Amino acid sequence: MSAITGGSVAARLDRLPILPFHRRLLGLIGAGMFFDSFDIYLAGSVLGALIKSGWSNIDLNARFISATFVGMLIGAAGAGLLGDRFGRKFTYQFNLAIFGLGSFAATAAPSMGWLIAARFIAGIGLGAEIVIGYGLMVEFVPPSHRGRWAALLSLVTNFGLFASTLLSWLVIPSLGWRAMFIIAGIGALIVLWLRRAIPESPRWLESQGRHAEADTIVSRIEAQAGAALPARVASSTAPPAAHAHVSLLQMRFLRRLALGSLMHAVMGVAIYGFVAWVPTFLVQHGMAINRSLGQAVLMSFGGPAGALVAFLVSDRIGRRPAIIGASVLAAIVGTGFAQAPSEVAAVALGFLMFSLIYFLVSVIVAGYVPELFPTEMRMRGNGVCNTIGRLTTIFVPFAVVALYRAGGVTAVLAGVTLALLLQALAAWTTGTETNRQSLEAIAAG
Repeated sequence: MSAITGGSVAARLDRLPILPFHRRLLGLIGAGMFFDSFDIYLAGSVLGALIKSGWSNIDLNARFISATFVGMLIGAAGAGLLGDRFGRKFTYQFNLAIFGLGSFAATAAPSMGWLIAARFIAGIGLGAEIVIGYGLMVEFVPPSHRGRWAALLSLVTNFGLFASTLLSWLVIPSLGWRAMFIIAGIGALIVLWLRRAIPESPRWLESQGRHAEADTIVSRIEAQAGAALPARVASSTAPPAAHAHVSLLQMRFLRRLALGSLMHAVMGVAIYGFVAWVPTFLVQHGMAINRSLGQAVLMSFGGPAGALVAFLVSDRIGRRPAIIGASVLAAIVGTGFAQAPSEVAAVALGFLMFSLIYFLVSVIVAGYVPELFPTEMRMRGNGVCNTIGRLTTIFVPFAVVALYRAGGVTAVLAGVTLALLLQALAAWTTGTETNRQSLEAIAAG
């Protein structure tokens, strides 16, 4: 074992400037997250093509969507357990292999029943990717840049929707729907091969008592800094004991688990209660359906715009102020959208609402929730919060329909607004500020 104590590993990672290592890590993690998003969003175009060809029907399409959600639920929960038990690298590669092989199985499906089964398998990998990807990123990036790099990763992920929509338009008419799964599968397996070079998290290795391995990885990263490497500073917290027993049931972690779960649930409400219903809402404003779809595409650029704003401000103003401010502003904008006096006003407010929602996704899902838990249970905590958020999305469409029948767009947006205000209140009263703090200091707080 190196003479450098295990407790210095986190401090050594946190003192690093942004290096080529971090940029490469962002590229490798981001590539997997991009194809994860790509595969999730290709479903809309593929299912439309299946109905048009007579290969499927509405009921079977619903089963396809349900199988995807169930698989993602299992993947999110399983990733947390595997990631903390067997390591980030093993779990990350394992879930990407499942996702890629599931996509290839979908390509060869002889019937809709087989396609649904293949989608369930792929869904397990899709759900796990998000949990491990965001969690792994925060364990390498220094505190001064952690918020913006989480937002960058979210920005890369958001472009999966655009790429899926564009390629579906170009590919499906000439090559058929199976080609979309081939693209997703090939992309996943290419990234799987490239990601062999991703190192295991030194923080996780340290928590397992594997100090020499952790020191070797950090030393290789430090070598890239050369003369620019800052002087070593002492860690402000004691190193974790090997295989130390930590539990999500401890009161301070239960509070964080409840907060993270609430935030994931609210993001599900915002996305599946507003974003997914925008074309319908615009029709209610008097737009023709083809015009409403075009305007919805324009508003979807608010996703990357929101992530870009998160990149610019999250490390400057802090996580809690960002979450509280954006949640309150989104609640106001959502109320304005419901009462918009014209098409132009509705589209403008809709774009702003998209931007605010995906700003919150970039701050909360990509950065804040993974930061809340110590290394020994980061993936489990993140996985539980993610799983509860996905459970919420199962029920949101039914709630939207009930609210819409009761009071139209105004009632639906009132529900979304209430959820956003609840999130702001929870962040204000129980939220822990994580900005520019080491992960170890956050865990000890």
